[in-house]
Amino acid sequence: MKKCAIIGAGITGLSAAYYLGQESPEIEIDIIEASDVPGGKIKTYRKDGYTIELGPESYLGRKKIMTELAADIGMKDDLVVNNTGQSYIYAKNKLYPIPGGAILGIPTELRPFITTRLISPIGKVRAAMDYIIKPKPMNPDVSVGAFFRRRLGNETLENLIEPLMSGIYGADIDKLSLKSTFPDFKKTEERHGSLIKGMRHNRKGAKSAPKQGQFRQFKNGLQSFIERLEEVLVSRGVTIKYNHKVEAINKTSQGYEITMNGETQMYDSVIVTVPHTVFKDWFNDGPLDYFQTMKTTSVATVVMAFDESQVNNKANGTGFVIARNSDTVITACTWTDKKWSHAAPKGKTLLRAYVGRPGDTVVQDNDDAAIVKLARQDLDKMMEIKGEPEFSIVTKLYNSMPQYEVGHIDKIHAIQHYVATHYPDLVITGASFEAVGLPDCIAQAQKAALKIAHR
Repeated sequence: MKKCAIIGAGITGLSAAYYLGQESPEIEIDIIEASDVPGGKIKTYRKDGYTIELGPESYLGRKKIMTELAADIGMKDDLVVNNTGQSYIYAKNKLYPIPGGAILGIPTELRPFITTRLISPIGKVRAAMDYIIKPKPMNPDVSVGAFFRRRLGNETLENLIEPLMSGIYGADIDKLSLKSTFPDFKKTEERHGSLIKGMRHNRKGAKSAPKQGQFRQFKNGLQSFIERLEEVLVSRGVTIKYNHKVEAINKTSQGYEITMNGETQMYDSVIVTVPHTVFKDWFNDGPLDYFQTMKTTSVATVVMAFDESQVNNKANGTGFVIARNSDTVITACTWTDKKWSHAAPKGKTLLRAYVGRPGDTVVQDNDDAAIVKLARQDLDKMMEIKGEPEFSIVTKLYNSMPQYEVGHIDKIHAIQHYVATHYPDLVITGASFEAVGLPDCIAQAQKAALKIAHR
């Protein structure tokens, strides 16, 4: 019987094991995990009526692969949809509603954009020049910031687009690769000659759709999805080796020797799903040197629970993001009890703030108490909060956001070609490669599993 090692029991590793087992049930699968629990960054706090995500909060419902996997493992009825509500941008020391019709900050409706005070009259005129500015070749890649600054101007970029886009990748948009993250915007510009015109055209088909939340969760938290997936895998004979740290992978004529906890075991195939910060020292090949210098951002989430009488929130909505030129430590905040009905008991207010920008060391330099204090100081600028929280939870995610800088995807494609040629029956995948969202990780896992199954 052939054996496959899957390194990492995060969502990518567990999903890879699921799809490989579906496609090739005859393969013996070992998942090797350095920690004592599955899920990677996914962790849910469940106590006293609270269901709080300490890592990723949810996933985009339009990326259906995660919903399909949930249904496959019997969790279709556990899915919940976020409540819709107004979102805000904090800029110029004030909360501004995101203009209606804006898609990731790109205006598609005239009246809301004209009437917003988030952008000055001059800034609005500059954004309108998108209609007459001709598309420009990417040569072969450009930063997200350079692309949108050229199309819509600096003010719309800084006050509207940057706060929404940078939060997805925890990145500096003037270094973030357009080709690696939002290539469809370039295609829209080229097809229609104008980004705004193209986005308006793309929206027409969706206008008749009923308005509903675009995010998905589970009534018992994302961790319940991980727990169920683990349960299914174990029932199918998959072995999960917890507290096993991989120290080396060596290619031999028989397959791959994996050294873990000082012992060596032989496998016919390997799927590596851990971050590049973990696997980079397992390969000394020159073409993989990119991972030695690939940057990351460390982030933290700060959850604070209050009685609803303690918080006077004049802005009625589900949360806000913060423009990078603001004098704050936090980068965004979700009014979690409003966004997710299952997250907090009735009568409680739950705030979830995000800390950590590319290049800063706030997360590394401060203990939990200091981070709570810094986050509270920022939140006090934006709403009236009386007294101390009933409890607070800080979760630090060191080096958790890989930085897809300009040229990233081309380097990744070259690496994937090299690995396929020089390491047959070994696949490296995960968030360091093509996308950081949970469904994206599952899609990459499925792709990796199919490669191994069809060798």
